[in-house]
Amino acid sequence: MQKIQILLIEDDLSIARLERDYLEIEDFQVTHCTDGKQGLEFALKAEWDLIIIDLMLPGMDGFELCRQLRGRLDIPFIVVSARVEDNDKIRALGLGADDYVTKPFSPAELVARVKSHLKMYQRLSSKASDSEDISSGGLLVQPKSHRVFIDNREVALTTKEFELLYFLASNPDIVFSREQIFERIWSVDNYGDIGTVTVYIQKIRKKIEKDPANPVFIETVWGAGYRFMKHV
Repeated sequence: MQKIQILLIEDDLSIARLERDYLEIEDFQVTHCTDGKQGLEFALKAEWDLIIIDLMLPGMDGFELCRQLRGRLDIPFIVVSARVEDNDKIRALGLGADDYVTKPFSPAELVARVKSHLKMYQRLSSKASDSEDISSGGLLVQPKSHRVFIDNREVALTTKEFELLYFLASNPDIVFSREQIFERIWSVDNYGDIGTVTVYIQKIRKKIEKDPANPVFIETVWGAGYRFMKHV
């Protein structure tokens, strides 16, 4: 069986060595590079199952790396950084990162997150083949092809955005708390920030709502969570 391929983009050699050791113990195949531009080149010239990106990189920072890669690769990105400000987390997630891990962190925690994101992507891929399209008021969600249309115009969603939208659309008129959504979509064994849910809801609204400030598909139920409103 072919090993899972992970690209590690980290300029701190001591941290990279520790991360690599823990990942290889779990039988992952890890390729390491220390520069943002080199990381972009490596990411695009081979097939990867997951990429770990440090934010503060020489040549090209992790924000720009996420921005350039997300439109081309449909795999999990995990950002690691010593920067703890909420704005940095929101920006990284907004640029397509699936997770944000703050340094210092336990290598075992990173491995747990890697496993969880890989499992989620595999689950989504297997479920899509048996799922039916969802149509609602000009919105069309096609799980088999991972495509979304609004008024016959295709909109591009990342895998995580797609799964979140599909989950809510598959359960119309049901209110889910941020905690419930985070557990269902991210499933990282209590690691992570449920504020990620809010960031992703905002990203999806910008893509499918005519007026994101007054959404008609994904409604905020104040004090409770979010629900998908079904339209004829």
